[in-house]
Amino acid sequence: MFNYAIVRTPSQAMLHGLTEANLGPPDYHLALAQHQGYIEALESCGLTVVTLPALEAFPDACFVEDVALLTPHCAILTHPGAPSRRGEVEHIEAAVRQHYHQIHRISPQGHLEAGDVMMVGSHFYIGLSARTDMAGAQELIAILEQYGMRGSVVTMSEMLHLKTGINYLENNRMLAFGEMLTHPAFAQFERIAIQAHESYAANCVWINGTVLVPAGFPETLATVQALGYHTREVAVSEFQKLDGGLSCLSLRF
Repeated sequence: MFNYAIVRTPSQAMLHGLTEANLGPPDYHLALAQHQGYIEALESCGLTVVTLPALEAFPDACFVEDVALLTPHCAILTHPGAPSRRGEVEHIEAAVRQHYHQIHRISPQGHLEAGDVMMVGSHFYIGLSARTDMAGAQELIAILEQYGMRGSVVTMSEMLHLKTGINYLENNRMLAFGEMLTHPAFAQFERIAIQAHESYAANCVWINGTVLVPAGFPETLATVQALGYHTREVAVSEFQKLDGGLSCLSLRF
């Protein structure tokens, strides 16, 4: 169960955020409205939401998930692989310290973005991507093991981040598409296929029994509902334009 979420208000600089989506620039005012809707969805799942101010110096700072990993036992401040995002870490630290006494850091010798990290119970799967390397993954695993948790690396070639292509819905189930549908790292799980034309919707988020589903992907919504989950659609089209998904926009703990 989760009790809290940390989010950050999008800045006008998001118009210049990193993206490979080729969907055009985001509409800033619509993004603000969608972000408020996202906060309301988190609150409907029983979370107390901490909203941090916009950072105009960092276009991608609303995607707070990448700069910290919040586990049940400790927090890890990351060292993003994208150079333009590394300065975001110091701006999340104060909010994290409000809730955690045990805080660790990934050193500059390694790269880690927490969009590449998927928690399944006490095990953390770490995708090796253009943003997360083996050195960063190994540092994270060493930290996790100090607290009785475990981690393993997942090689991949098609995804920006691990959770772009696979997400855990509890009950031994994962939503997946592309290479994640047959990846041996997840052979023990029931993998529910997301069709290629709705691949963005593989990034659904389970929160306290409710699954948040990005709006506009009816096949994925029906698939999740058919599994028996309570669902809530959340509009995030303007964040999709920046390669960001539902999980990227909050730190849930």
